Amino acid sequence: MDVDSSQTRMAAYMRDHQDKVVGRWTELVVASLRGRSSAAEVRRELDDLYSLVVRAMSGADEQAAGELRAVLTELSGSRARNGFTPRETALGVFALKDAVYELMADAADPVPEFLAFSRMIDDLGLLTFETYAAARERIIADQSAAMLELSTPVMRLWEGVIAVPLVGTLDSARTQLVMEKLLETLAATGADHAVLDITGVPTVDTEVAQHLLKTVSAARLLGAECIVSGIRPQVAQTIVSLGIEFGDIATKATLADALAHVLNRRGQRIGQGIGQQRTEPQKPGPA
Repeated sequence: MDVDSSQTRMAAYMRDHQDKVVGRWTELVVASLRGRSSAAEVRRELDDLYSLVVRAMSGADEQAAGELRAVLTELSGSRARNGFTPRETALGVFALKDAVYELMADAADPVPEFLAFSRMIDDLGLLTFETYAAARERIIADQSAAMLELSTPVMRLWEGVIAVPLVGTLDSARTQLVMEKLLETLAATGADHAVLDITGVPTVDTEVAQHLLKTVSAARLLGAECIVSGIRPQVAQTIVSLGIEFGDIATKATLADALAHVLNRRGQRIGQGIGQQRTEPQKPGPA
């Protein structure tokens, strides 16, 4: 940050009037936050920030400019994490110009000094906005990742049988997460069957089918058989019209059908009585 004589004189002026300027600056910022922070909290933040601004403008401390940018970066990130708006965050810096201008309005020929000060505050305000925007993007990305994780559960249906109920659109990023979670669960549990239930997937096109086939292939490398369930009539028609081939992958209309298929392959069957359910070994047929 270049420091000229105008900035040096401005720094001396602001140092002499610190209490008045910070007091007015605090009033303007508190009014813009509409009760979201107390006057005492804002005053503590602005006192430290004001001292750094004066040090940076005076040119006496070479590290002051870097410290000032670091403090503003942390403040902007904190505002973004706590739900403040971009306007509320930027006004925290730009309000300093209003506070200083009100004090200098009656001063004799304050234009050169104020212009130097104004350029500096504009640069700091731009830094504040850029930092806020970057912090919000990180927050949104983290929230999207968390929601994606929650929307892809892996559950145990039976001993050695797990299921992945899919809801929503399948894209490359989500399919990669499905594959990772499925493979991790297969390795951890030793399950030999997995059901991919697509009842909640609104459409199945060529891309979605390719994603499913890749997931099935990855599971087979761990020795697990995959069954795709949730094939609704409309989805079946779409698959046929697109010419999509699932090959030797078993497909079932419902999750219950898929579980029954798996148990049959494992030599088990579900017997249902009134108010009860049991599993019995399947009797061998005649030799």
